[in-house]
Parts: sequence; structure tokens; C-alpha cells
Amino acid sequence: MEKFIQKAHKYVGIETIDPYALREPVQAIYVEVPDKSSGRRRQSIRIKYDGMGFIPLDELMKGETA
Repeated sequence: MEKFIQKAHKYVGIETIDPYALREPVQAIYVEVPDKSSGRRRQSIRIKYDGMGFIPLDELMKGETA
């Protein structure tokens, strides 16, 4: 977790985010095989963050507003 926090501190107060800033904390992206058993195509994507592991999407979305 400390490693992730150190990387995040580099971007506090920045005005724009470049592609490198978006990719740096990501260790891997896993795209699951599509599931059509419900009659709808559903596909899961999991992101593994460097130093943090997997964070469930619902945790990332807490406090977000449209």
C-alpha cells in the first residue's frame, strides 16, 4: 500500500492527467471470457493495482457523482 501511496503523491495538485499517469499505478488488467448464460453478454474486467492488488469496482465508485 505504501508503494501505491508514494506513486499517488506525485500527482497531487496536477492540472492535467497524461496517459502515463493513468497507467503507472496499474500492474495488470484481466478481461474475463464473456458470459451469455443469462441471455445477455456480460464480461468482467479486473484491474490489479501495483502495491494494492485488486480493488472492487464498487469501492472505487464510492463517493463518485455524475
